[in-house]
Amino acid sequence: MKLIPLVAALLASAPALAAPAYTLTKTVPLGAPDRWDYVVFDPDGARVYASHGDRVTVLDARSGAVVGEVTGMPGGTHGIAISTATGEGFTDDGEKREVVAFDLKTLRVTHRIPAGDDADGIARDPVTGHVFVVEGDPATMTVIDPRGDRAVAKINLGEKGEYLAADGTGHVLVAGEANGDLIEVDARTNAVLAHWPTPGCAKPHGLAVDAAGGRAFMGCVNKVLEVVDTRSGRVVAELPIGAGNDAVAWDPVRHRVFSSNGRDGTITVIGQDTPDRYRVLDTVPSKVSGRTMTVDPVTGRLFVVAADTLPPATPGGRPRAKPGSVAMLIFDPVR
Repeated sequence: MKLIPLVAALLASAPALAAPAYTLTKTVPLGAPDRWDYVVFDPDGARVYASHGDRVTVLDARSGAVVGEVTGMPGGTHGIAISTATGEGFTDDGEKREVVAFDLKTLRVTHRIPAGDDADGIARDPVTGHVFVVEGDPATMTVIDPRGDRAVAKINLGEKGEYLAADGTGHVLVAGEANGDLIEVDARTNAVLAHWPTPGCAKPHGLAVDAAGGRAFMGCVNKVLEVVDTRSGRVVAELPIGAGNDAVAWDPVRHRVFSSNGRDGTITVIGQDTPDRYRVLDTVPSKVSGRTMTVDPVTGRLFVVAADTLPPATPGGRPRAKPGSVAMLIFDPVR
């Protein structure tokens, strides 16, 4: 065979392999304040909720336009959960030790519910309808019943937790930051059922769940993503990701897992071949500081909050956000 035709054949097949999986299609300025945390997609309302300093900024998931803000949390917001059945959203005011309920239509605050220190991740369990709020430093979790907008239980997790997710079967899973394990909580009894060890994971942060496949995806600061069987606690896979993960997202339509890596300024895209087999599909450039994200499974869109950065104030510190530069980066799938 002649060399030139062989090279031409190889080059002809290369674009399909090298084409990016996702591309940045829109940047939506959010502006000040220059702090942010979790990003949550609401499938019922087709909206994206971003924890944004002393407020929650709300975007239309299809157009990307900002549709409003939930204000009145001067102590800072972190996690967000949506309760469509009661027409409410939930976030927190960290310094005031409150869980804050707001109306999904008007975005006005309706209730302030006492909680613990250091509120972080928030998630709703679809089986009980309850909202679970992780409190990091106290190693506890407050349980809220949206039907009465009141706390109904306090759970001792036994270690500092980070983000959490419901598995769809009446269990809530928590990333155990202190011990590098996965904590299983019974949403019906509010009892801790297990601490599943994940030896390859240091200080997990991001967490997402494939409810149909029975798998949890946990991002770790040592640049790996652990895949855990939610029925047995068995680690079934470990994959490389970038540095600075603070969120993991799962697309059940395309069977893809995403890690937003704030230190590297990348998104790791992982394909699920089977519940036990995975492969890294792409590393998508985003922006340094883009550490939290969510996905809209209908369109496949990824939403990442990030800001332009300035050098650290002290040697060895974290880069600082350039004032007023916080934005929502929207990525659309190419393949």
